Amino acid sequence: MRGVNFRIDPQLVLEVRRLRGALQPTQEGKPPWFDDPSSFALKIDSAEIAMTPASLAALMNHFLFAGPDAPVKNVAIEIRNGRLVQTSTLNKKIPVRATLEGEISATPEGDLKLHTTKISAGKVPVKGLLDLFGVELSDVINSQESKGLTVVKDDLVLDPEKLLPPPRMRGRVTAARIEGDRVVLVFGGGAKERPLKPSFPKARNYMYLSGGTLSFGKLTMPGADLQIIDADPKDPFDFFLSQYAKQLTAGYSKTLPNKGLVVYMPDSDQTGKTLKP
Repeated sequence: MRGVNFRIDPQLVLEVRRLRGALQPTQEGKPPWFDDPSSFALKIDSAEIAMTPASLAALMNHFLFAGPDAPVKNVAIEIRNGRLVQTSTLNKKIPVRATLEGEISATPEGDLKLHTTKISAGKVPVKGLLDLFGVELSDVINSQESKGLTVVKDDLVLDPEKLLPPPRMRGRVTAARIEGDRVVLVFGGGAKERPLKPSFPKARNYMYLSGGTLSFGKLTMPGADLQIIDADPKDPFDFFLSQYAKQLTAGYSKTLPNKGLVVYMPDSDQTGKTLKP
């Protein structure tokens, strides 16, 4: 992928600046099928992905802390003076609005770590995360581990492989930084990259899938050679997997002499008008 805003839901967007990896089937004998995101996982070999504070907050609210018994609610995130600031409501007998300020980094295990440097909760004196949450609530927080969150002393550790809904993303975070109004994650340490030759390598924003078998709609493509190109390259290509059929219908495709397929798609919010070649 290059220059792709990979939309998970209307508020959660992964801004994929570049990515190399593989679609791995999750069901033996069945190829990845775009219509069923649980049919494959995205193994990331190398990538640089950015997120806005609003997307991070959507990740917390819509997925990580979406359950009725979630210990944290109404998460809001901003970037202030090069640090991540998270404000949320703690699910105590009397709800408490708390603010965590911290620095982000990658762990040796390939996870994302938020090291808290400042904690406040109204007029309540706070020394650290355990003091803030209380032992009982901390136990509840750690029960979120299956969703990708653990608390280690004064650090919140997020596992990218568990955070998102299907398709799962598998990869190691090797670096993390604040860049302007974005959180930027760098992935690496994956398989050695073999040369890829998209049909239109000079396209500004696109997704290219090569090799293996891929299914979408009623079509199955063995020996996949599919390039999906942004019809309007002035800004990143907004691709919404759960609504890709609308983008496909509004776009157009060309079959190449080598039997490869090139599809030109509008952004996900521009499907009201059918494109013409």
